[in-house]
Amino acid sequence: MDLNTVTRITPARHRDDLRLLGPGVVPLAGGSELFADPRVELTGLVDLLAFRWPALALTDDGGLEIAATCTLAELADLPNLAGDAAWAAHPLFYQCCTALFGSFKVWNVATVGGNLATALPAGPMITLAVALDAELLIWRGDGTDLRVPAATFVTGNMTTILESTDVLRSIHVSADALASRTAFRKIALSPIGRSGAVLAGRLARDGRFTLTVTGGTLRPLLLDYPSIPSATTLAAHIAAIECWFTDAHGAADWRRAVSEVLGEEIRVELSATTEEPE
Repeated sequence: MDLNTVTRITPARHRDDLRLLGPGVVPLAGGSELFADPRVELTGLVDLLAFRWPALALTDDGGLEIAATCTLAELADLPNLAGDAAWAAHPLFYQCCTALFGSFKVWNVATVGGNLATALPAGPMITLAVALDAELLIWRGDGTDLRVPAATFVTGNMTTILESTDVLRSIHVSADALASRTAFRKIALSPIGRSGAVLAGRLARDGRFTLTVTGGTLRPLLLDYPSIPSATTLAAHIAAIECWFTDAHGAADWRRAVSEVLGEEIRVELSATTEEPE
């Protein structure tokens, strides 16, 4: 959709260019969501792609740095750079990317940061970042940096902690998180419809178990346990979640019910990885 009220697009080549952000001026990356609806309040865009941030990079601590401008196509093609043992969580990247049923055109423009910042409940990059205990780097409008856990970034349906002058710069996943075993489940009312529930489990090397519940909740929910919980405990905690919602992609009670089923499947799958071979 044309944004016919926009009169200026500024390539962001230096951080100072971000000072233009504010009322009526927003960041532009892939634009797959930005150009989806009329934005009559907008008069300008600041193009983050001009920064030319490396999409993916290994960090000195063995972790992974994902630029906010990394596309879903680039993330889905991420090779297992450290081998199976060190990056046991590698399959989760592709699994979360495929939870967004977009054409190859969308995959090649939609960005990881854009999916996070748009903060739709079904945003699969939210699932990925929370499940892998990622740390997000935010460039504040006053020139300072802010690092926050991914679990606290999204605050509601299409709302985040970002101020109008802030920009999400990158997502950092630690080596410990990459070494975790993961399991993934999603469900939708139609084969190519928006996800009604998206869940991801992670079993850390120290036995810690987390379950990320998204898609059917207004914000991501992280259930955290020192070890794999019992089926009864996990089901009770999923049922106790209060921010389920109803829309065209599923009713709140259905989302709660299927999340209990999918959560148990994840619990059983990751429990099997802890069993000693005969």
